[in-house]
Amino acid sequence: MENFYLFVITCIFLIILPGPDTAVMTKNTLTVGKRGGFKTMIGICCALYIHTLTAIVGLSAIIAKSALLFSIFKYIGAVYLIYLGIKSLWTLRNQETAKTVVENKYKNRSSFKQGFLTNLLNPKIAVFFLTFLPQFVNPGSHTFMPFLILGITYIVLTVMWYLFYIYLLNQISAFMKKPKIQKVIEGITGTILIGFGIKLALEKAHT
Repeated sequence: MENFYLFVITCIFLIILPGPDTAVMTKNTLTVGKRGGFKTMIGICCALYIHTLTAIVGLSAIIAKSALLFSIFKYIGAVYLIYLGIKSLWTLRNQETAKTVVENKYKNRSSFKQGFLTNLLNPKIAVFFLTFLPQFVNPGSHTFMPFLILGITYIVLTVMWYLFYIYLLNQISAFMKKPKIQKVIEGITGTILIGFGIKLALEKAHT
């Protein structure tokens, strides 16, 4: 591997840059609690591990070079993000406490799935792993272990950031969990997720 420390520094900046994962993480942590945030984080990291493995075996290259496959993943991911956004906006109509309790239990169970699918169905992540990781691998060397180490490093840094982020959100949760604030959170995150979904749908494949 080459420039490992540069890789770590670059990863930190990339991880803290807000995206669909951050939007889902924020929504689930503030509406469900720390447990929802942790499950979302685990889902995201499982998807990142799969992206790492696909980059190692070359599937990411196929997705990146095939306009059809890229479009399939792109539109599935976009539809899912828009679905989550609409679902968040739809909850604004629900003002009954009993329904909210049942809904939060459901959200707690679905937090892992939301984090996992949001990351897994984003073809830009697959392309990112394909184009980013090779820059830090020695040319001509075996790529399996270097790719795996770099991928795991990215995942570990992601866990560290989200643990801090969940803790930070939990510190202000008393204020953020007020009914009026909850409505604002659902509205903002719903709109953001729909925006990310539309942006992903308009993304062009890089050949």
